[in-house]
Amino acid sequence: MVPPVAVSPLIKTARWSALLLGVFYGKQRFDYLKPIAEEERRVEEAEKKLREEQERIYKQLSEGEPSPYLSNEHSFICCSF
Repeated sequence: MVPPVAVSPLIKTARWSALLLGVFYGKQRFDYLKPIAEEERRVEEAEKKLREEQERIYKQLSEGEPSPYLSNEHSFICCSF
């Protein structure tokens, strides 16, 4: 086997500098993207709740169950003759 080659101190310094700069950049990027991702999750959750409510109403109407939104006692006819 060949003995290990001595790595130049300049190369070692460059490697460590690149590593530390990468960690620093990653932390900054994470801090920048985190609030954006949280907002996207919040919006997605709101859309999911709305979609589930619409699906529930659609299912209720398609099964023929009376809807509390369309009950006769609260409905009115806009164009009666």
